This record gives sequence, C-alpha cells and structure tokens, in this order.
Amino acid sequence: MRKVFDSSAVLAFLLAEPGAGKLRLEIPEGAISAVNAAEVLAVLVRKGMPVVDAHLAMAKTGLTVVGFGIDEALKTAQMLTAAFRERGISLGERACMALALAEGLPAVTGERCWAALGVPGLEIELIRA
Repeated sequence: MRKVFDSSAVLAFLLAEPGAGKLRLEIPEGAISAVNAAEVLAVLVRKGMPVVDAHLAMAKTGLTVVGFGIDEALKTAQMLTAAFRERGISLGERACMALALAEGLPAVTGERCWAALGVPGLEIELIRA
C-alpha cells in the first residue's frame, strides 16, 4: 500500500535510527511532500553531509516528491489550530498530513504526538512505539 512519509520517518530510515527497518519495503513505493523533502535535505546537510550526497541519498529512497502549491498551502494553513500549536506541530508535519489527506493515504511518522491529534480521516502510522 502506498503511504505518505513525514521527514522524521525518512530521516530515521536514512540515518538507520530506531524504526528504520520496518520502512525498507514501504519507502520506495511512497510519497513525500516537497516541503518534507526540503526538510530532509536540510537536516542531512546540517549534519555535515555534502549537498550532492544528500540529494543522492534522497533520490535513492525512491520516494515520489509531490509538489507544494497554493492548494496544499491552504490545507496546511487550515490545520494551524490551537491543538496543533500546543503540540508544536511544524509546517512540514502539517504539509505531510495535508498530502496524506488529499491522497487518502496513511501518513508515516516518527512523531508520537500525532496520535493524539485526532484529525478526521487521517490514518497515522508510527514507526516507533
């Protein structure tokens, strides 16, 4: 089944963090928002990886990068509720959720706080218990 991946899940996969093993078969079939792809690249570069290598690592995941236009921006802005602010849900996290909702696909994340959000119609899969 195709899924939408948050940057936390992709980074866990690329950096071999806990929960990465269960993603090995799912990531190549998945999708990621361009916002989340930018976040993944930025984190890899911040950790010292050359930009060219970060780009190669991202490309090797096989994820389909989905563009982020005005419709996606509006959906992401609509999610800026008090519950999201209280939990520190970032723009990137909201972009992932908006893409998952738009595509009718589960969102895969390493962020446990998503489970308590109760977003109608959003299926959340946590990579770590």
